[in-house]
Amino acid sequence: MNASDISNLDAAPMGLKKIAWAQQQMPVLRQLQEQVSQEQPLKGLRVGASLHITSETAHLAQVLKAAGAEVALCACNPLSTQDEVAAALVTQDVQVFARRGEDNATYYRHIDAVLDTAPHILLDNGADLITEMHKQRKDLVPEVIGATEETTTGIARLNSMARSNLLQFPVISVNNAKSKYLFDNRYGTGQSTLDAIMRSTNALMAGKNIVVAGYGWCGKGIAARARGLGAIVTVVEINPMQALEAAMDGFHVTPMEKAATFGEIFITATGDINVIRAEHFEKMKPGAVLCNAGHFNSEIEVPALESLAKDKQEMRPYLWRYDLGDKDVLLLAEGRLVNLTCGEGHPAAVMDMSFANQVLSVLHLARFHRSLGQRVYPVPQDIDERVALLKLQAMGIELGKRTQEQENYQMSWESGT
Repeated sequence: MNASDISNLDAAPMGLKKIAWAQQQMPVLRQLQEQVSQEQPLKGLRVGASLHITSETAHLAQVLKAAGAEVALCACNPLSTQDEVAAALVTQDVQVFARRGEDNATYYRHIDAVLDTAPHILLDNGADLITEMHKQRKDLVPEVIGATEETTTGIARLNSMARSNLLQFPVISVNNAKSKYLFDNRYGTGQSTLDAIMRSTNALMAGKNIVVAGYGWCGKGIAARARGLGAIVTVVEINPMQALEAAMDGFHVTPMEKAATFGEIFITATGDINVIRAEHFEKMKPGAVLCNAGHFNSEIEVPALESLAKDKQEMRPYLWRYDLGDKDVLLLAEGRLVNLTCGEGHPAAVMDMSFANQVLSVLHLARFHRSLGQRVYPVPQDIDERVALLKLQAMGIELGKRTQEQENYQMSWESGT
């Protein structure tokens, strides 16, 4: 058995069943697995990944192993690990360093354990693995040929490093692939966030005043799914273009200072810090529910909520009631990613495309890393389009084709009115 740190190896049989269920709904990844298992393009390479340890991620790890890589995983969030899946992966010769509910010290110890494997390629979700290597393990940088990053938050951090000339190897922004963010961020986050809120509160969404902070692709998906369930949706934005888009999409748009007075469920999806703060808690209605769909637990100012509270009590799993004296405020998932703490995260069918982008981007790095500089790159367009085409084929959807006349027309300039 490989060196790993997980909660319970005996849970592996249940984890294997969950992985098999996810595999059935990930036809693009299955097809890629068949291809790479024959060619083994990653043979001799070590891959280190900081990701949500879920059944879908397990399938990604299996594909990378089929391609010939040695794989080591740690969690990218202390509450997103599915312990049974971690156990299952250990039985399949993947090193896993992750325990659901691990404390901050253990979280960083697990990141360090993955870095101890001296990976050649990093897969990151939030950029903690990449930044820790740059800060604490610079001796390992020469071994690295490149990395991928899957979140908006992580890309913002890495772009900051690149602007300061601190980034030491190429990174492919899987997050910014159209076949990722148009579906994973929008439909995956939208559905899984509302699912998690309903599971953890058993609240009726119809007629609820739901406030969505942030109208990026995640916020768009959350707002659309909430409206689809009959909620009255308000969007809070600071970006004028996104605020205008939200208004044109039919949502009420207002600052948090005003939304705090009438919102019943608040969902943050901004990637920023302290979006909901002490002055907002004080204005909220009794029983207001707070949760976060962004990557880090920084969007809701939980320390301020703790200091305001006279008492707190866990009412249901991961649902805490804070007594503020004149009212109660409810917080889900400790302010961490609600969809993976209180639910199962994105459906496998949408992660199929995101992880196909991961696999193909890793193969791209393995092949072309010598020609890449030390900056953040988009996913190559041919990879993006290939993922979309493979998904359409798996769904049984056919595309139309241009006639020769149409091809000629598109290529010419002479024809006018």
